[in-house]
Amino acid sequence: MSDTPPRSAASSSPGEPSHGGPDQEPPNPPVKPSFTRWIPFIAMIFLVNLFLASLLPAKEPSRITLPYSSFSDEVSRGNVLSVSSKGATLEGELRKAVTYRPPETGAKSVTGIRFRTERPTFATDDLLALLRANKVTVGAKPEKVEQPLWILLVTGVGPTLLLIGLMYLIFRRSAAAMGGLGDIGRSKADLYVAGTTHTTFDDVAGIDEVVDEMREIVDFLRDPQRYRNLGGTIPKGVLLTGPPGTGKTLLARALAGEAGVPFFSMAASEFIEMIVGVGASRVRDLFDKARAAAPSIIFIDELDAVGRARGGSVSFGGHDEREQTLNQILTEMDGFTGAEGVIVVAATNRAEILDPALLRPGRFDRHVVVNPPDVVGREAILRVHTRSVPLAPDVDLGAVAAATPGMVGADLRNLVNEGALLAARRHHETVSPDDLSEALERIQLGAARHLVLTLEDRTRTAVHESGHALLGMLQPGADPVRKISIIPRGRALGVTFQSPERDRYSYTEGYLRGRIIGVLGGRVAEELKYGDITTGAEDDLQVATALARRMVGRWGMSDAIGPVSVMSEDDVADFGQPSGNAAVSDETRQLIDSEVRKLIEECEAAAKTMLRAEETRLDRLVAELVRLETLDAAQAYEAAGLARQDNHGPMPHPATSDRA
Repeated sequence: MSDTPPRSAASSSPGEPSHGGPDQEPPNPPVKPSFTRWIPFIAMIFLVNLFLASLLPAKEPSRITLPYSSFSDEVSRGNVLSVSSKGATLEGELRKAVTYRPPETGAKSVTGIRFRTERPTFATDDLLALLRANKVTVGAKPEKVEQPLWILLVTGVGPTLLLIGLMYLIFRRSAAAMGGLGDIGRSKADLYVAGTTHTTFDDVAGIDEVVDEMREIVDFLRDPQRYRNLGGTIPKGVLLTGPPGTGKTLLARALAGEAGVPFFSMAASEFIEMIVGVGASRVRDLFDKARAAAPSIIFIDELDAVGRARGGSVSFGGHDEREQTLNQILTEMDGFTGAEGVIVVAATNRAEILDPALLRPGRFDRHVVVNPPDVVGREAILRVHTRSVPLAPDVDLGAVAAATPGMVGADLRNLVNEGALLAARRHHETVSPDDLSEALERIQLGAARHLVLTLEDRTRTAVHESGHALLGMLQPGADPVRKISIIPRGRALGVTFQSPERDRYSYTEGYLRGRIIGVLGGRVAEELKYGDITTGAEDDLQVATALARRMVGRWGMSDAIGPVSVMSEDDVADFGQPSGNAAVSDETRQLIDSEVRKLIEECEAAAKTMLRAEETRLDRLVAELVRLETLDAAQAYEAAGLARQDNHGPMPHPATSDRA
């Protein structure tokens, strides 16, 4: 069982046909390549070339540059044929080519019939009269040339047209990526119809009571008249809540496969866009499609993305896009008459933050809690996930289930997959118990690190882990020790594995005190053997402090505080005094700290007393652990000289891990 989102029929693997219901529009035909689509690009390139060409100056014939004095001499000799002026610049053509050598040193002489010269501003000669006397054709050029109309149009209007064309192409491509401008407000829900999903309730294990709730919905959709004849109406909404990985989305996939009616699946985050109003529009479109295809089911995954309680944040105008989307969902669900045959199923991991308007009867009438499975449920889940995995004959799934308390369906699926991968790396034909055992250690503690530790470091780590293990063996009612290791894994230099004999749903004060004593055993053993302590017990202290705070502040296990709950889970996680709870006085907060310290000190004293009394057993366990590095349950109990108190298999569950 896993919490994997359902796969859409529209996102099937290559070559797999896409299926749709009667309200699903047919896919657009493929666009055939056409030359006409390139005409706008060619025209724009042509206009750009014309524009750039108009900016380039026309190529003029080469001319020699003459001093004004040489020009005057050539006019006097009658060698100048024509002259035109543009400001102070004179250009013209000679009757015969002349050779002029510039006075600069090393300059080459130039010869030509076309010339250019500059008339000095201080010149006082009557140049026009001189030119006319020597029969020179005189002309003039305007200093500002008037451009043709077509050039003005290209240079003035062309860039504007080019910009408009580019904006049009960009907008058109963006609209196509979003499904067209008209599709912005349409829902992106994946539509499943009968035969498009092969997940059924047979693929859901470990949560039988939840499956029974969902079967009632399927039964109503298949035969609604039977309920209506008795005046009953099916719940308008079913809210699936529970920790991540427990199988809420898998239940939705199974519901789609069992119901045989159109099933619209959509994540709540898909309603939200940066364009205001799109979320509400998509909600309306989704419910319109569901009503048109009734009887049908709408599934909204991760409802908390839009269903958070309103008024928790400040936004301009008092409403934001998320709140508008939520308001539209509330309106659509409240508008059902009960005979439309549309059922809304939603899933969330955080039901406590949902808006109260969503949770009232008439919207999400039924709340189904999907809890982590018990040992029987875990075994059933493992059997589902090992259908296609070849297991060795000696694999006991019951023992694996017993050694994995607290694991949910997604965790168990990952465990089976890691075991199969490990068996493949080892070139095994089947998955063995050792593969599953190591896979569990890898998942919860990380891969083994190849650190070269000195004998002193290995011995100190062995003392620490032996302290945990020995107290776990000696404490009445403590979880049995399954394995001890001083092989570094992840951030831990050593690990002591403990797992309960059965699933626990409530804990006695004695059991919790024993847990704290066992957690402090590593630190106490180091102090007993070496006279000082190290940083290796950091995780141990955090676990012991959090557990003691829960006992004192939440569970009323302190005579000084009494049967009063004065802390929340958030306060415990912060390892600080209760914050934000105005009903708790400063004196009570100080008393909580005092009681927590007192409880931990009492447990530490008990750990010291027990380890001093059993120092011989501790030494034997340390020596054997240094020699072998890893001890299973039988070896550990034998080294300590104690009898095992359970009959479970070797699958471990890590209860203590110490950071390096």
